[in-house]
Amino acid sequence: PPRREEVRRSARLPLYSTATAMSQEFSGNMDPQWDDSQPIYRQLRDRVVAMILEGVLKEGDPLPSVRNVAAEFRLNPLTVLKGYQQLVDEQLVEKRRGRGMYVNAGARKALMKDERQRFIEDEWPKVYATIQRLGLSTEELFARAPAPTQTLSSAGSNDDKHE
Repeated sequence: PPRREEVRRSARLPLYSTATAMSQEFSGNMDPQWDDSQPIYRQLRDRVVAMILEGVLKEGDPLPSVRNVAAEFRLNPLTVLKGYQQLVDEQLVEKRRGRGMYVNAGARKALMKDERQRFIEDEWPKVYATIQRLGLSTEELFARAPAPTQTLSSAGSNDDKHE
């Protein structure tokens, strides 16, 4: 029979390979350049949020380990941990002791709700004022709009729009 230590190692291999694959996808979707306008931990948090919104990270997916991200982007592990902790505090990811951090169920929906609200309150007034100032019509705007990646009716259900 295999020794206890051998069983433990083999049981961890699938988790390790999954985390490695996720880490490669994670690093492939993140720009390694950091901006001086805000703290790096905040930028890391924002990049993970963008990946959740874009569907790169789905509910139940593991986040790459703090060590992997720190090594990949040459960051202090405490910086990565602080960024991840913000996601935990916002209940977007959960810590599973000894296993890592995972995207929570409902994280994308909650983020979409928050991002839509932020856009309506913060961005839309500026955009609308610019449209008015330039005298642009809706016909002009729609004629120059890029082709949508999905139809407006399929962009989200009524549940997503008004919660």
